[in-house]
Amino acid sequence: MLRSLAPWKESPMIPPTDRFGRLMNRMEEELEGLWDRFGGGDEGWLTPPRFVPTVDVVEAENQFEVTVDLPGLKPEEVNVELHEGELWISGKREEKKEEKGKTYHRIERRHGEFRRVFPLPSTINEEAIEAKFENGVLKVTVPKTEEAKPKHIEVKA
Repeated sequence: MLRSLAPWKESPMIPPTDRFGRLMNRMEEELEGLWDRFGGGDEGWLTPPRFVPTVDVVEAENQFEVTVDLPGLKPEEVNVELHEGELWISGKREEKKEEKGKTYHRIERRHGEFRRVFPLPSTINEEAIEAKFENGVLKVTVPKTEEAKPKHIEVKA
């Protein structure tokens, strides 16, 4: 406690301006490293190098719900499969070719093949899985078996 009340003194070894300069250089190096690590450069800040659709996986009382954002895709361009207890969602977003007479200043929309794989518990009803595609959003419903559904147990007095 008493140390915090002592007056702060400059270090005689390094002038204050040099310490600040070193600190700024170190911060700049760290920011450049972060920029490179997270896809900086010409690609844009935090932009993934390929198309990876975003997904929500939710567990409800009677089922699991997997919702995938697939803007610009059609239902026939998406595959939903069940492989050895895993839900595979795959597809491909085609690259849009540049049109003549237009100058593109920035292109951030991603394209290419994708595959998302989600492990499922063994307590699902494989025969009742449904997939619906509407307005660029895929919703896969994976019902649970009767054994997996919660059972209410009455508490007696």
